[in-house]
Amino acid sequence: MLKEFIYKGLGASVVLKEKIEEELKILEKKGKIKKCDSKKFLDSLEQKGKDKDKKIKKKIKSLVKEALNELGVATKEDIEKLKDELKKDLS
Repeated sequence: MLKEFIYKGLGASVVLKEKIEEELKILEKKGKIKKCDSKKFLDSLEQKGKDKDKKIKKKIKSLVKEALNELGVATKEDIEKLKDELKKDLS
C-alpha cells in the first residue's frame, strides 16, 4: 500500500513537471518569460522537490522505527548483541 502511494505520488510529480515545462515553453515562445528565467524556475522547483523528498524519507524512517520499537521488534543491533553474548557463553 505504501509503495502504491509513493508510486502514485511520483507519477503525479512527473506529469506535473512535464505540464509546467510545456507551459513555460509556451510562455517563452510568446516572449512572456526568458529562457534563463524558465530554467531558474525549474531548477528551483527541482531543488524544493529534493528537499521535500529528504524530509519525507526522514519522517517515514522515524515513524517506522517508532512503530517497530512499540511492537518490540528486535533491531540488527539487538541481534548482533545476542550473537556476541552467545559466542562468549559458548567459548
